Amino acid sequence: MQITLNATALAVLIGLTTAAAAQEVAVKIGHVAPTSGPSAHLGKDNENGARMAVDELNAKGVLIGGKKARFELLMEDDAGDPKQGTAVAQKLVDSKVNGVIGHLNSGTTIPASKIYSDAGIPQISPSATNPKYTRQGFKTAFRVVADDVHLGGTLGKYAVKELKGKSIAVIDDRTAYGQGVADEFSKSVKAAGGTIAQAQYTTDKATDFTAILTSIKAQKPDIVFYGGMDAVAGPLVRQAKQLGLVSKFMGGDGICTTELPKLAAGAMADGQVVCAEAGGVEGQEKKTLEAFRAAYKKKFNSEVQLYSPYVYDAVNVMVAAMVKAGSAEPAKYLPELAKTTGHKGVTGTISFDEKGDVKNGALTLYTYKGEQRQEITVVR
Repeated sequence: MQITLNATALAVLIGLTTAAAAQEVAVKIGHVAPTSGPSAHLGKDNENGARMAVDELNAKGVLIGGKKARFELLMEDDAGDPKQGTAVAQKLVDSKVNGVIGHLNSGTTIPASKIYSDAGIPQISPSATNPKYTRQGFKTAFRVVADDVHLGGTLGKYAVKELKGKSIAVIDDRTAYGQGVADEFSKSVKAAGGTIAQAQYTTDKATDFTAILTSIKAQKPDIVFYGGMDAVAGPLVRQAKQLGLVSKFMGGDGICTTELPKLAAGAMADGQVVCAEAGGVEGQEKKTLEAFRAAYKKKFNSEVQLYSPYVYDAVNVMVAAMVKAGSAEPAKYLPELAKTTGHKGVTGTISFDEKGDVKNGALTLYTYKGEQRQEITVVR
């Protein structure tokens, strides 16, 4: 059956459609992570966290300034490369995004942050831990995880006081993250009375560590600390075992993933690796995080790798500020974002200090047993 509308009915229908559209506000949220390269598994995990948050927000029908918000996720790949990071940051600015979640690595987050700052676009990193990010004086820069001062400092103290490490070797990948966390770790080891027997460095794309590990083995260190990501840490642990280096291994959140045992190809002994995630929950909050993990697995048919819960929270913190301000315009909701206090997220309660850092950031120490990550303790 064919239905024809007369001119009056058609005009009414167009008017209703136009009115409905006028009651809707489009909000573009940019997300950047390395979805290609050695850390692609982490980048995809972050992207999934953003997608999960946006899908839920659209399903809820969030109102901003009395209008229904329709959230659009603009996803970019920086490949963990600073130059590509600034290029995609400019692309998002040119696309007039309302805010940005990212980047994953400190080495891409820091240079990109100036581009967002110059454009007045709020940026929340779910994972960049280098202190410099929030110490540049940019009012647009925020993060929802503890920084390297806290991360490296806690691990250094733990290495000496709890693991009884007297002689410790340090390797870093020369990235802003890897070098930053290794430097803070070394400072903390020395302050706690330990000794850095040797400091070595590699790159985030290296695959052969024979020379470095042979040199370290001659020192017979109690602990080897690696500042970098799991894509390098896994092969590093595997090659250390092949060379007969039996030291404990430590690292920051970059290695503290569910993928690490697979990347080490079965070379990790139970309890050999100790690492820290730059966040953590205790008590009743654990149930909320576990519920997120279950929902994530149901939606994407994969386990949470590391940062996706922090991405999920970052999106929701940003949108909560828009709702409070009654506007998705960066200049209007930025003051509300800076005043974020007591936001209940899946990774805990989020409040920002004057620099944009999360207040009272937690760390969770982990080890691995039976190739499964196991929590040791949560510290603040």
